[in-house]
Amino acid sequence: MRLGVMLALGAIVAVLIAWNDGGPPVAKAYHTAEELAAFAADRGGQGLAVGQNTYFMASGNCEGCHGHDPMAYAGVDSNGVDVNVVDDWRSSMMANSARDPFWRAKVSHEGLVNPALQGIIEDKCTSCHAPMGRHDKFLTGGGHYSIAELEQDPIGLDGVSCVGCHIQSADSLGLLFSGNLRFDTLGSPLYGPYGGPDDPLPLFGAPMTSFVGYEPQYGAHINSAALCAGCHTLITETVDLQGNLTGGSFVEQATYHEWLNSRFNDLNGDPNGISCQGCHVPRNDDAVVISALYLFLQRRFPFGMHHFAGANSFMLGLLKENIGPLGLTANETQFDSTIARTLRLLQDQSLLMEATVVDRTADTAFIDVSLLNLAGHKFPSGYPSRRAFMELLVLDASGLDTLFRSGGFDDTYEVVGHDADWEPHHDVITSADQAQIYEHVMGDVNGDKTTVLLRADQHLKDNRLVPEGFTTGHFAYDTCVVAGVPATDVDFNRDALGVEGNGGDIVHYHVPMGGYTGLINVVARFWYQTAPARWNQELFSYSSAPIDSFETMYNNADRKPVLVKEVQLTDFSVGIDGLSDLGVRVFPNPVRDGVLRVSGLTGRVREVVVYDAGGREVARPLLTSGTLTVPMHGRPGTYLVAIRTDERSFVERVVVQ
Repeated sequence: MRLGVMLALGAIVAVLIAWNDGGPPVAKAYHTAEELAAFAADRGGQGLAVGQNTYFMASGNCEGCHGHDPMAYAGVDSNGVDVNVVDDWRSSMMANSARDPFWRAKVSHEGLVNPALQGIIEDKCTSCHAPMGRHDKFLTGGGHYSIAELEQDPIGLDGVSCVGCHIQSADSLGLLFSGNLRFDTLGSPLYGPYGGPDDPLPLFGAPMTSFVGYEPQYGAHINSAALCAGCHTLITETVDLQGNLTGGSFVEQATYHEWLNSRFNDLNGDPNGISCQGCHVPRNDDAVVISALYLFLQRRFPFGMHHFAGANSFMLGLLKENIGPLGLTANETQFDSTIARTLRLLQDQSLLMEATVVDRTADTAFIDVSLLNLAGHKFPSGYPSRRAFMELLVLDASGLDTLFRSGGFDDTYEVVGHDADWEPHHDVITSADQAQIYEHVMGDVNGDKTTVLLRADQHLKDNRLVPEGFTTGHFAYDTCVVAGVPATDVDFNRDALGVEGNGGDIVHYHVPMGGYTGLINVVARFWYQTAPARWNQELFSYSSAPIDSFETMYNNADRKPVLVKEVQLTDFSVGIDGLSDLGVRVFPNPVRDGVLRVSGLTGRVREVVVYDAGGREVARPLLTSGTLTVPMHGRPGTYLVAIRTDERSFVERVVVQ
């Protein structure tokens, strides 16, 4: 580390001398291998890739200036917190896209199912997961890029790395998809958000030009959602069960088009719009020096935090547990940081949920669970293995006995009540063997469910929660359709007036109560899964090195669904009236002397229980005939007194002051 600091100081002195001699600083030196090693020291993992091919350079070449600064000058906020882009990026799914064992297994699976198309499959899949390897070969006229080549290509294995995004051309952004990316290769520009017409600070580009051969330039498109479009909408060609192309196509994922069909779309200058980068590369409120080694550089604002957090905490955890076998460059602490950011985004910024007991009788409890999607695209979005599901629990007054449960999961983390093939969308749920699952189900040419992407021909179901502003009349709707939601579900993406675009859904539960009229506790939970076991059944029915390796990692991983939201409520709406008929009186109300009294008790009353406003039992006095006294000293608040007979329960609301 001392060697790295000395070298860094030497470089700074040289540049400052050039500055004092007149004119802007001119950088002459190239980062030595020793410098790069010093900067990378103690950063964990296996060390970032260093080197270049014809058009792309590995992230290790960027780390010297844009990674961790041992002098704590660059890449830190005003509180000294390290926010350097390289270390934030290296533990993201973007950085590990080419080493992702789930993706590797799925590419292998697709090739085994359709061996005649293996070369095309691998070339298409690597165009987004290993863009700097695949597109370099494509641009140099080399033909298809294979997984075998990727395994020997450190630039390809660098995943969705720095240069793969920052040299994308503004030409055709948002018009080309499925990995059809365009790059500006003439003049070697490297685009960033600084140096534009409104930026008071000029770009100091000499070091980058000298050290790595790229010319830093302002590119407004670097903050545009269209920069993400080329990979985050994927349309595949359809093959039949014999592997023959049908001439049809299928939208496997369309996160970009979902965003276009939302209120978040800012392409028309909407000041309330939010681009992909607004959530996934969130801006730091602090100004930050963006390059190490140059103490004269001023802080720049705004600064994009290269978090790239999404919802895939499961795969991040699996990567963290397999750093060595997968040859990853991030350490456990860095993965923990990305997992924490992912959970915050998933649990705090993705969904609003509310549960309400609309009505109750002795036979049925009518419970509505209202959901509102806060994401700028469908939820879940992306790869179709991802799903979310509702769980509803109705418990008795004690909270110990379950009266009803829909949508729980078993010890394999499969949803209880899931149909043998796929679960339909439900507007109303009336029994425990029905569960609301929000997912994308693909069908083959015969209309049967499939998880083979190339066999996908039709949408059997796509009831994933749509974003606010989403309408069926939008020009992009044919790329992000809703399927399997019956027209009778009038509150799916519709408000109370029937107007499209509220981004929500209401699940109506008609819970059979079997004559139970006592207090009930309601618990509603919304769960998220990246790779459910049922989805992987078809994958694991094949065998190859990537499939077998992923299956072992998968079976050893924590596969429990992620809890996104939970709400609880207590309902007392049945049996509140009728105490006078029973001859029982609860007094005084409010209680001011600390003693609650219940009079008129006879042999018909079997039990008296006092609950607080949260449904927790606070007193269960022994029954006596006549008048019962219940000390309530030191317990101000609202309470519910449940008086039970053999036939029914009565509840009185009491205030203790």
